[in-house]
Amino acid sequence: MNPSSSFSSSASSVPFSGGSRFGDRNQDALALDDDIFARFDSKIFRRLWQFVQPYRRNLWLSLLAVAAYALVQVSIPIAIRFVVDAAVADSTDLAHQISLNAAVLIFVGLIALNFVLNWTQEWMAARVAQRVIFDLRRAMFLHLQQVSLSLLDQTQVGRLMSRLQGDVNALQEFMESSISSLGDLFLLVGIVTVLMWMDWQMGLLTLAVLPALVLIRLLWLPWAKQQFRRAREASSAVNSALAENINGIRTVQESQRESLNFDRYRGIAEANRAAQTRSSLASQIMVPSVDILTGIALGVVVMAGGLAVMDGRIAVGVMVAYLFYVQRFFDPIRTLSMQYTVLQRAMAAGYRIFEVLDLPLTLREKENAISLPSTTPAIEFREVTFGYKPATAVLKNINVIIEPGQTIALVGPTGSGKTSVTTLIQRFYDVWQGQVLINGEDVRDLSLASLGKTIGVVLQEPFLFSGSILDNLRYGKPEASDAEIIAAAKAVSAHDFIEKLPDGYHTLLGQRGRNISIGQRQLLSFARTLLVDPKILILDEATANIDSFTEQAIQRALKVLCAGRTSIIIAHRLATIRDADNILVLRAGEVIEQGNHQQLLAIQGLYYQLNITGQSSFEEPVTSLST
Repeated sequence: MNPSSSFSSSASSVPFSGGSRFGDRNQDALALDDDIFARFDSKIFRRLWQFVQPYRRNLWLSLLAVAAYALVQVSIPIAIRFVVDAAVADSTDLAHQISLNAAVLIFVGLIALNFVLNWTQEWMAARVAQRVIFDLRRAMFLHLQQVSLSLLDQTQVGRLMSRLQGDVNALQEFMESSISSLGDLFLLVGIVTVLMWMDWQMGLLTLAVLPALVLIRLLWLPWAKQQFRRAREASSAVNSALAENINGIRTVQESQRESLNFDRYRGIAEANRAAQTRSSLASQIMVPSVDILTGIALGVVVMAGGLAVMDGRIAVGVMVAYLFYVQRFFDPIRTLSMQYTVLQRAMAAGYRIFEVLDLPLTLREKENAISLPSTTPAIEFREVTFGYKPATAVLKNINVIIEPGQTIALVGPTGSGKTSVTTLIQRFYDVWQGQVLINGEDVRDLSLASLGKTIGVVLQEPFLFSGSILDNLRYGKPEASDAEIIAAAKAVSAHDFIEKLPDGYHTLLGQRGRNISIGQRQLLSFARTLLVDPKILILDEATANIDSFTEQAIQRALKVLCAGRTSIIIAHRLATIRDADNILVLRAGEVIEQGNHQQLLAIQGLYYQLNITGQSSFEEPVTSLST
């Protein structure tokens, strides 16, 4: 069973409720409290086990290696005991020499075996953990690709990134260390067993310090939790302040806020330093505590064991072995004590990870979904009502027919629902009432892959990825040849400026293409869309942020893009849409006017007022435009 596929398909079966234990803070779809501690939860463990199951054979092999490693570690002091006893024995006969040599050889063999098993168990544990974490990351990524925008719109990107990175890393740390921790548990049991076997009286004396360790742990944990939580909050505050200042560096420098911002950041950084110092103290305080108890136990063993050796009750080899065991006894206790903290963090991380996987898939593709033909389609809005929040409709009773190959424009005041019309065509959301039809088929009956291939979108601010211009242009068509890419770039007047770049089509773009102008980025977006050759083209204010000179190239590119396609244009400038076959004027989610440019001017309604301002979209004034 592939865990990633099982979770991506079954996650939606677990209902997500805003009133769940995860809360409903700030309308965030992922609003779990960022507490780094949580108690052990069998449900989280069972869900995690589904990811481990495909690798259970490797898991059992790694556990076998861990158990063998623990057994060898327990055996080494016993071998030392026999070496010491053989060495101090008052005998020079051949049998004694043979027994001494055999004891030394066994000891050396155990040391070598200890090295091999240590490497084997660590490598196998890490291998299993890496494979499980890989499947978990893939499951989260696949699921997020299918989650509807209505949920992602309510989710902070930082919160998602925290789950995809920090929480998964916490779970990885737990998985890699937990298998080794089982070895520590085996080792602890083995040491206690051997101590009681060699001399039960000294064994009980050694174990007498355990109640003190338990008491220290009970006193330490609540205080440590508080310090760890404060450290996490302080770290988040520092990261947030840093990210905000970097993203807004232009505004900071324009306003000459450097000194003031530095003073504010210094205060936050100082608080973070103090919190991290206390957190480090909390992390390390258990180590000296265990070391003190180890010293006490060693002192007890030396005193009691020395008296027992002098009385002849035990051999010197037993005393030496006891000292080794006592020194080793507290190491697994220290490790298991810290592992409990790792477990708590892993449980909290598990809650947050599976909360992502439990985001419902509200937009589902039907089993027998229809694929659109390669012809230029018609689009129809039939009695469509839609909104993003319950009881707040953005579009109201929309009835529109767009013929194949027709170009329509959407204009109207800000918030009138223009972009919402285009998102429904792409089926990023489902309508509340009515139907959106493409080629006479409801978009809910169409395959999502078919919709993706049929519809091409150019946004107001195109998103370019890190990589070369060639990589960005063939993003929607990976198999495109260099000749096809160059032809598309020439068609939209992008070839000339690309050729002038230092490395031409192989020029590497910075983050979001910021090393070229907005107009050049837009031309690249046009070329990328043209290369895919969509039958439906959506231009969402694609000319809003460009200068007049670049607009001429954009206008030529638009004519090439729209030719032979059903096109929907949302334009900031009316000059872009004057040649549209039909112009829809929206206000408050309703179509109040429609017709071509001349017809709408003759009506002298809202479009006429927009034409006077030269803008197709603006914040509508309080006074009525009809007066």
